[in-house]
Amino acid sequence: MKRTLRVGAIIKILTDSPGKIFPLQYFCEMFDAAKSSISEDMDFAAEAIDFTGTGTIETIPGAKGGVRFMAGITDEQLKNLQEEFCSRIKDSSRILGGGFLYTSDIMFDTGLVRRIAAVFARKFRDRGADYVATVETKGIPLAAMTAHYLNLPLVVIRREAKVSEGSTVSINYFSGSYDRVQKMSISKRAVVPGSSAIIIDDFMRGGGSTKGIADILSEFDVTVAGTGIAIASKTPDKKKISDYTAILYLGEVDETARTIEILPNNQIF
Repeated sequence: MKRTLRVGAIIKILTDSPGKIFPLQYFCEMFDAAKSSISEDMDFAAEAIDFTGTGTIETIPGAKGGVRFMAGITDEQLKNLQEEFCSRIKDSSRILGGGFLYTSDIMFDTGLVRRIAAVFARKFRDRGADYVATVETKGIPLAAMTAHYLNLPLVVIRREAKVSEGSTVSINYFSGSYDRVQKMSISKRAVVPGSSAIIIDDFMRGGGSTKGIADILSEFDVTVAGTGIAIASKTPDKKKISDYTAILYLGEVDETARTIEILPNNQIF
C-alpha cells in the first residue's frame, strides 16, 4: 500500500476510535510495514489532523504505549460554533411561554452536537474520569458524543426506575425549571464505587437537576470530575452548583417583545 493510502487509513482508524490507544505494531501488521515506516506515517497523519483543527494524534511511550487520537476544537472553531449556536437560539419562534424555549431540533442536530461535544472533550480530557453521566433528557446525544470522544462509558440516570435495570438507588431533587420535586434513579450496576464522572447536560436553570446527578453519584462514592452544560440560564445568579462550564448563557426571554438574550461564554478554556 502506498504511503498516502496508509496515512488515510491510519487517520480513519484513529478518528473512528477517539481516546483508544493503538500499538504501532497493530499498524505494522495491518500494512505489513516496518515500524520506522509507520512512525513516519504517523507524523504525516498528525500534521494532517493538526491542520483540520479537529484534535491531535498523541504518542504514548512505554510498554503499553502507542498512538491515539484525542478530539478537540480550535479557539476559532469554538467562536464560530458559538455564533451559529446563538443565531439558532435567538429565533423568536422558539419561545414557548413561561420562559421556556424549544431546543429539541438543536439538541438532536448531530452535526452541531458533535462540535459541542468536542468542546467538552478538550475541556475535560485530562480530568481522569471513568464515566460520562447525564439524566434522561435531551442531553443524552450530547453526553453520548462526549463519551465517545473521551472513550468513556455513558451512564444515563433514569427519571423512573426500569425493571430491566435491576436493583436501583433513587433520590428526590428539586427542579427549578419545573418548580417541583422530581425523582431520578440509577442502577447499582451502572458505576463502580470510588470512580469519577463528568456530568453533561443540555440546559441548566437553577442547577437542581445537575446537583441531583452529583448527589445520586455520591451514593456510590463517585466524584464529579467536571460538569459541561450546553446552555446555562443567567438567572438565578446563585445556583445549586458553582463549578461548571457552559457553552452559552441564556438571559431574558421576553414573551411580549419576542426577544431572546443569549450570550457566548468567552472563558471556556
